[in-house]
Amino acid sequence: MQAKSGIVSRSVSSVSSSRSGSFFARLLAVLSVAITIVVVDSVNADAEAANPKYAGIVVDAKTGNVLYSENADRLQYPASLTKMMTLYMTFEALEQGRIRLDTPVPFSAHASAQAPTKLGVRAGGTITVEQGILGLVTLSANDAATALGEMLGGGSEDRFAQLMTAKAHALGMTRTTYRNANGLPNTAQMTTARDQARLGIALRQHFPQYYGYFSTRAFKFGSRTIRSHNRLVGSVRGVDGIKTGYTRAAGFNLVSSVQVDGKTIVGVVMGGASTPARDAQMRNLIATYLPKASSRGGSSALIAQAAPAPAMIVTPAPVQPKKDQQMAKTITAAQPPVSAAAADLSLPHKGPLPDARYQVAETEVAYAETAAPNSDNPLVAQPMPAPTKVKTMTFKQQAAVAAPKPTPASMPTEQGETSVDNLTTASTTPSPTRAASTSNGPTGWVVQVGVSPSRQMAMDLLEGAKSKGGKALASAKPFAVAYAAGGDQLYRARFGGFDDQRDAVNACKALKKAGIKCWAAAQ
Repeated sequence: MQAKSGIVSRSVSSVSSSRSGSFFARLLAVLSVAITIVVVDSVNADAEAANPKYAGIVVDAKTGNVLYSENADRLQYPASLTKMMTLYMTFEALEQGRIRLDTPVPFSAHASAQAPTKLGVRAGGTITVEQGILGLVTLSANDAATALGEMLGGGSEDRFAQLMTAKAHALGMTRTTYRNANGLPNTAQMTTARDQARLGIALRQHFPQYYGYFSTRAFKFGSRTIRSHNRLVGSVRGVDGIKTGYTRAAGFNLVSSVQVDGKTIVGVVMGGASTPARDAQMRNLIATYLPKASSRGGSSALIAQAAPAPAMIVTPAPVQPKKDQQMAKTITAAQPPVSAAAADLSLPHKGPLPDARYQVAETEVAYAETAAPNSDNPLVAQPMPAPTKVKTMTFKQQAAVAAPKPTPASMPTEQGETSVDNLTTASTTPSPTRAASTSNGPTGWVVQVGVSPSRQMAMDLLEGAKSKGGKALASAKPFAVAYAAGGDQLYRARFGGFDDQRDAVNACKALKKAGIKCWAAAQ
């Protein structure tokens, strides 16, 4: 029995020793992998900092203090960081009520032809504004960025790029110039790491209600599941966006926002040698400088709120997307609410927005210069060239002036307009129902439904409105009145031919019931 007991004892001991050895072997393997990752990240970060194209900055988003800076004011190509400004302009239009999340975004042939990455929407198709936002923050979709730019630029991406540049300068990004909405190569499109940090902070401060989109990790588009290019979201504690970017000339770019334990920083890495090297450098910057950020402050306005861009566009009425374009819920959890830290970053209350969404001034022009810095911190009081004057149009409010929702001129073919020329955005063949307009149009009482950047678009707007006005507009005569505004030629879309004030007011009431804002006045 003793011998057998000894055998059993030795067997148990052998098994225990074997299990213990196996456990320690697994533990050593895990530790070895972890050490290897740390070493590789450290090597990548060091190599990235030595990269001649590299530029970086880390800013305390509560105080504006620059915690780290290297080549932060050197001109660089933004690549897809450009889409941060496209999104800023989109959020601004949403806040002003010029568009809605379900507003359809038409794709011209130019937008559809953009190089990948892209959603792949054909010319004449549409997506919703929300789909466009998600496409930009996850896939960095070039076609969606161009489509949004064309819509917000009144049918012209070039005009939108001018508005982007003006907005950048108004935000203090005085070394930034935009030439397109998506960041595809253009040698004149330049920025700096410091300017991108400014924009990253401005996006959070000015639009906290939309900032949560930047943390989206995946969304459903038709039958596709599109996942985010930003690998730090969900893998580094506190990272909630913002944007990646790459072209061969620009290198690998990344802007990251981090919120942890009441501290908030924005880091920028530009000109990276590869995605892993860029990400490793950002991890290194976060680990090094987040502990040095302040958990207090945030009461002052780090980035001055720029004046709204002039509303020069006519936006199509929201329509229900087709089944193959239906938005499914994002795969991630619901967009996180803005934390107390984000609330600390809020800017002073903005003044009231005008009731009108469209420019109605005659020839008045205002010039806005970059606001003088109110702080000594390096983010705000940086040495920069003389402020660039930005030409904008002033808003002269008139009673009950507002823009309509429908505009068949920019509708895709499947929305019922069969004469759309996809080669030029918002171009249609003339319709017999469109009345020839004179310089001033009919006399008497008129109903105005909006302002458009071209006569054709104004007439298209009127045709769409008339189809919704019913009997009240049966005998109305649509016409467009040209006028100058800030050096641009714009067109008022109006209905005339009313016998008296009562008929004009009744027609306007009918339009309002159909969801089209308008106002009546004596011509």
